[in-house]
Amino acid sequence: MAMSRSKATLKFFNFPGIIYRMILNAAQTLLLTIDVQNDFCPVYTLAQGECSGGALAVQNGDEIIPVLNVLAAALVSKGGWIAATQDWHPAGHVSFASSHSGKKPADIIDTDNVNGQVLWPDHCVQGSRGADFHEKLDTKTANLVIRKGFRQNLDSYSAFFENDRKTSTGLEGWIRSLGINTVIMGGLATDYCVFYSAMDCKRLGFTTIVASDAVRGVGIPEGSVDNAIKTMKDSGIVFADSAELLERLR
Repeated sequence: MAMSRSKATLKFFNFPGIIYRMILNAAQTLLLTIDVQNDFCPVYTLAQGECSGGALAVQNGDEIIPVLNVLAAALVSKGGWIAATQDWHPAGHVSFASSHSGKKPADIIDTDNVNGQVLWPDHCVQGSRGADFHEKLDTKTANLVIRKGFRQNLDSYSAFFENDRKTSTGLEGWIRSLGINTVIMGGLATDYCVFYSAMDCKRLGFTTIVASDAVRGVGIPEGSVDNAIKTMKDSGIVFADSAELLERLR
């Protein structure tokens, strides 16, 4: 018996030169939007109407917003699910270079909880304009918002775990409780929060798809974006552009 297109989404399997397709129920699919916040975007509007660049702006990061909005609308129309993550750091957070004497952004240190912590400019400070979702991102359809990195001495890249790799954000349990088995992912940045989220998602057993035109990378250190994409693909994470996803969602 053929499955109704109105209740279908897409599952991909990668083999050399071939993409095999399996139709799945949209109610078992999540669009996970990663950290589309003002401080990660090159342009956003201040309360006074002035435009500003984010403290840790990803080049062309705001270009992904229309893509994510279209994907969200299409998925919701078929009964799918939407979640968004939000960096939510307290002032003086361990990941801020300003919290460590003599250190600067892009330096790497060992902390009490993590070896190899990259230091960043102060960003996404709780309650600040920079921590807000970008005003052009449609968050009305989000069923869940996960705030991460709110522990003073522990950073969080992944939507699923803090950087100690054992403290859960709670997202996995929520996904499993809804019977979701496929996660489509987009956001900022390819080589950090998207990468760690996708790798955890795949490791936890979910079919993981990165919307290739809905991500942008930081590129620190040089080559990190290409390395992240290669590692994700080698791990069985699928990359598909939004046009392909939308075609299958309809």
